[in-house]
Amino acid sequence: MRHFLLSLATLLAPLAAQAAPPQLLLQTATFRSLDQAQHKGGEVEIYVTVPVRPLTYRQRAPRSFQAAAVVDLSIVKADGQPAWQETVTLKPPVLTDTTVSIKNPLSFLKRVNLPDGTYTLRGKVRDQYKPANGETTVELPLTVAAPAGPAFSDVIFLSRPATKADGQSNFNRGGYLLTRAPGNYYGRGADNIFFYTELSQLPASRPVVLHYHVENAEGFAADADADPISPTVGRPTTVVGQLPLGPLPAGPFTLTVTARDAATKKVLATQSQQGTRSLTEYAPAGAALPR
Repeated sequence: MRHFLLSLATLLAPLAAQAAPPQLLLQTATFRSLDQAQHKGGEVEIYVTVPVRPLTYRQRAPRSFQAAAVVDLSIVKADGQPAWQETVTLKPPVLTDTTVSIKNPLSFLKRVNLPDGTYTLRGKVRDQYKPANGETTVELPLTVAAPAGPAFSDVIFLSRPATKADGQSNFNRGGYLLTRAPGNYYGRGADNIFFYTELSQLPASRPVVLHYHVENAEGFAADADADPISPTVGRPTTVVGQLPLGPLPAGPFTLTVTARDAATKKVLATQSQQGTRSLTEYAPAGAALPR
């Protein structure tokens, strides 16, 4: 999962200058389409987080205030032609007192099916009630390509364990309800890294052993092995895991997931994801319901 973060500290700390432009955090994860017969190519998951603190709260009634952020999302092909676009208005809960210090960021999730190719995701956010504050634009490169052999999708960090879930929802995938960790950030009180990924094009009827490894730049490392899994015929195999944070120091870390053939021990695929841990600041809440 690739992501853009202006500054995670500004997601969590109060902002003194209300005239500052609104902020935008974009994260993406690319999967192979679960139904290749219907959707050739890949599926791009777009996770949007907008801090609420810089937004303007408008009074709606006595002791009733609400803010709103307008987010324009678009995906452009390599030749400049549009591939997809959507405008979303995010509104935080109504407040009776705008001086309260706890204002969780707003999150939005969208999945877009795209043919294999190279794209650019563009996100633009503005304050609906005070557009004079300006706008913030973020761009991320996207590549959708079929793997030549066994391969993991991008790894999604979760703020809490994936849970079995039926039905169709933006927050459901592979039979699980997934609650993202905004900014791949684990804050004060978090004891585990939770994650989700998918493994495609595995050899049929050959069990696979998964290994999890986390490390940081200072040399801290921890490892864990998961029970063997059997490939899912005709579709990607879901992988849901967790790893204790334990004595992992504050700061950036990298999680690496490796798949080996259970019989030959040959490495079939590997994928890494970067995250951040804080021992003092709480993490933003991850959305688990459509807004």
